[in-house]
Amino acid sequence: MAGGITETGELYSPYVGLVYMFNLIVGTGALTMPKAFAQAGWAVSLALISFLAFMSYMTTTFVIEAMAAANAQLCWKRREQEEVQDSDSTSDYSDDDIRGRSEPEMRPILSGQRTGGGHVDHFDIVERVEMGQMASMFFNKVGVNMFYICMVVYLYGDLAIYAAAVPISLMEVACGNHSCSAGSVKYDDTDLCWGPVTRKDAYKVFLSIFTVMLGPFVFFDAQKTKYLQILTSLMRWIAFTMMIILALIRIGKGRGEGHPRMAQISGVPNLFGVCVYSFMCQHSLPSLVTPISDKRRVGTLVVCDYVLILGFYGLLSFTAIFCFDSSLLHDMYTLNFTDNCDVLDIPALRYFLGLFPVFTISTNFPIIAVTLRNNWKTLFHRDGGTYPWVVDRIVFPLITLVPPIIVAFCTHNLESLVGITGAYAGTGIQYVIPALLVYYGRRHLVPMLGTDEVNKHRSPFRHTFWVWFVVVWATFCLMFVTANIILEDTKK
Repeated sequence: MAGGITETGELYSPYVGLVYMFNLIVGTGALTMPKAFAQAGWAVSLALISFLAFMSYMTTTFVIEAMAAANAQLCWKRREQEEVQDSDSTSDYSDDDIRGRSEPEMRPILSGQRTGGGHVDHFDIVERVEMGQMASMFFNKVGVNMFYICMVVYLYGDLAIYAAAVPISLMEVACGNHSCSAGSVKYDDTDLCWGPVTRKDAYKVFLSIFTVMLGPFVFFDAQKTKYLQILTSLMRWIAFTMMIILALIRIGKGRGEGHPRMAQISGVPNLFGVCVYSFMCQHSLPSLVTPISDKRRVGTLVVCDYVLILGFYGLLSFTAIFCFDSSLLHDMYTLNFTDNCDVLDIPALRYFLGLFPVFTISTNFPIIAVTLRNNWKTLFHRDGGTYPWVVDRIVFPLITLVPPIIVAFCTHNLESLVGITGAYAGTGIQYVIPALLVYYGRRHLVPMLGTDEVNKHRSPFRHTFWVWFVVVWATFCLMFVTANIILEDTKK
């Protein structure tokens, strides 16, 4: 994430890539979507999430095009260096030797050369170029710094969401609210959990334990293994499938308690942030797309994924808002199944859904934290310079870990955390940065390749109008969300 060309990794088929992209996008944000749907109204929610899915798909195609452009530029520079080395070696030859060299060696560097009888396509995505590296290639110094600042803010929000979600789930399970009437009760933070300990105190205790257990990983390197990814993906699929089926069964029996409104404008800003966060994948596309063996199907792969994810989010949210009373929907949707025996009367499964976020999020927290730490290092790095041991091993991990933990101690309102993270930093990463990357990437390639070379991975939205449409849309959304926050504060 810090920006650099890394190993491509083991290749996999387009169908495996489809599954990986689905798992990448569908994460914690999906658990906060049902409540956001209920607050904005089902009709407004359906329209907004469909449009935001389209916008996210558009910027995903921008990133893929920028990846191909970055590969082309790297190829051009590499062949230019080879040309310089070849020209240096000719100094050992006589003029007759040079005149006798074959004609193709005197052609322009990228003029449709062939290797082994086949045309060299400079837009093949063969090297994994992360977004930070693309920013360094296409942006000026100010642009690169703004990219890393945006990424850092988003990752801080991500860590704050994770740091709050795990203690909330543990609090709900540990406080023993598993009676069959608990589903119709809305608990307050001041309610007792056990003995004199309130629910809020229990949350802080679990947050402290979470920090002590996972915080030390920030001081070292952590990566998610293949088998851990498979395990967390399997748990996620089981949990989401269970929740959808259980809600459908309850609705089918006529026991659904939800009567959602058609539209409620006051809930739109938060729904926007939740949806942006829930469609986030642009920052991880280089790691996902580069290992795909047959990239001719990448465009179809992305379309299929977004259609499937839109349908999945719609199914999850609509079953939720018609199954449960809107006023009783939790920020973390899994908690609606842990305290309501009318929906799920098997204690073991209730505990599984209650602890599901704990397992999946706990495995992601160290990885996101290390990514944020590395972004901090890249942001302040100067060519030829190295960090003192104390700064590298102590200061950077601490400024990575402490702020999100403080935020989680101050608030555990997951819906607001997801909404704000998605609306601000998420807008930059999902909309503004991809649009600017593809715009400046196109401009950088013209002097190198001319206009004859066509990027085979170019976005269907190739006209410049779409780039500026995305930027204007992102600006409008930020203004709308900010104005709504200000108006809400003035009403209090």
